[in-house]
Amino acid sequence: MTPRVAIIGAGFGGLCMAIRLEQAGIRSYTIFEKAGSPGGTWRDNTYPGAGCDIPSHLYSYSFEKYASWSRRYPGQREILGYLEHCTDKYDVRPKIRFNTEVTEAAFDGSCWQVTASGVTEAFDVLVVAVGQLNRPRLPDIPGMDDFAGASFHSARWDHSHDLTGRRVAVIGSGSSAAQLIPPVARQADRLEVFQRTPNWVIPKPDAVFGLPARLAFRFVPGLQRAYREYIYRYAEATLYPALARGWSEGLLRRRALRHLRNQVEDPELRARLTPDYPPGCKRVIIDSRFYPALNRPNVDVVTDKIVRITEKGVQTTEAVHEVDTIVYATGFRTTEFLTPMRVTGRGGADLAERWAGGAEAYLGIATPGFPNLFLLYGPNTNLGHNSIIFMLECQVDHVMNCLPHLSGGRRLEVRQEVMDAWRRRLDETLEHMVWGDGCRSWYKTAEGRVTNNWPGTTMLYRRLTSMPPRAAYREV
Repeated sequence: MTPRVAIIGAGFGGLCMAIRLEQAGIRSYTIFEKAGSPGGTWRDNTYPGAGCDIPSHLYSYSFEKYASWSRRYPGQREILGYLEHCTDKYDVRPKIRFNTEVTEAAFDGSCWQVTASGVTEAFDVLVVAVGQLNRPRLPDIPGMDDFAGASFHSARWDHSHDLTGRRVAVIGSGSSAAQLIPPVARQADRLEVFQRTPNWVIPKPDAVFGLPARLAFRFVPGLQRAYREYIYRYAEATLYPALARGWSEGLLRRRALRHLRNQVEDPELRARLTPDYPPGCKRVIIDSRFYPALNRPNVDVVTDKIVRITEKGVQTTEAVHEVDTIVYATGFRTTEFLTPMRVTGRGGADLAERWAGGAEAYLGIATPGFPNLFLLYGPNTNLGHNSIIFMLECQVDHVMNCLPHLSGGRRLEVRQEVMDAWRRRLDETLEHMVWGDGCRSWYKTAEGRVTNNWPGTTMLYRRLTSMPPRAAYREV
């Protein structure tokens, strides 16, 4: 009997899982999507300037290479269009239940009972593909509700609010802020950027793919594959060693400092924009428009500590900055995996309680006590140097390798001793990475445990996820 599969989320991970099932001739699956369309984070993040810092030909499925990319680094609309294209090309859309949010999933001893929009259904396999960047994180600043103007998170952009001629505050200076600040600076009368910690920034060598290039990618045999492989190998060979405190850490630092010197002439501003932590501790920003935007006469970078939000604006330790719009570019609740959905496994084990000290899973995919449950983009699978789509495909391949062992109502669960050995291996490897002591970023819990990032090469991850599942799992 073909297993019934529930997939939660219709972003890159959920769609990849569904497409692979379709390719294998398995149509006994359902995708639950809380929104009204596919796309995940690329549907939600529509702020001005939203885009990707991974080249388009690598930030795409290996089985759908898509020669029609218009530029080296794609924007939000083009990525969303690609996902819509894949959804329809592989006939996945009819299997998606839109506007249907899963609130609970419970293993009853034989199968998973999935509750969505008040209705509970039984499935043999549960694949959770909600991602790490789906729940906006608002800062804990007193007085936020007192502000009389407009305020919103960057991932929930209010397009009805015209910023022309307004006094705008952007709180945060990470990747999203770096992308939205240039267009906002051109539109607003005054922009104040509230920076808690500066970021390492390197140039973004963007380029438009004209018609000749697109035709070449489409019709020249092997060109697109070779270009994709080159991008992948370059990132693996030069960017990963910097995260592992290897030979390219100094190279990355020098490149970022040179970029800063070339684009920011004011020595006082340059000092405020110079990080005091190793490159890679926080996600390195790849952008060539960010610094020029901060140089504009209508833009100020404020590094004073924010005390509270007042009715009229932002109060710091030094002054009150009166604004009429506040944009919170403060990232996502990345370490709260699967929240607010409740997941219970064998014997009523609560996954949130199991993960109270920090989320963990074997390969970032499976956890003991939760049979036939697989996570995509789960704990310790995020990357700081390469394409997450590669990792998602590795994870989907692993699930597909497990499916033949799940027919006829059989159930697989990762062995506890395998999970324990995996945890030890992760901890030993993470000790040598740049995210260690003294590094503060969204990769870590408040207690300092790295729960988001994968500390090895993607080549190693592909090898580990392709191993036969029988070695790590047991039937229950």
